[in-house]
Amino acid sequence: MKSFHLTVARVGENLFDGDAHGVTLPGTEGVFTVLAGHEPLVTPLKVGNIQIEAATGEKHHIEIGHGGVAEVSNNQVTVLL
Repeated sequence: MKSFHLTVARVGENLFDGDAHGVTLPGTEGVFTVLAGHEPLVTPLKVGNIQIEAATGEKHHIEIGHGGVAEVSNNQVTVLL
């Protein structure tokens, strides 16, 4: 399965930084999943849960308490909370 680089961070705190097969995010227009090769986009995020499937097979869950923003480009996803 193809992977992409994912970074999830808050000010002063890195929550996840590594390769992933997929990430599911709570967008303001609905929940969506990003996989390798996804079209570029920038979108706001609402309060909810980030679900990560790491390239190692591990599953991670991160709570979003105040919203955030996600950027997808060049097979890389950056989530700022």
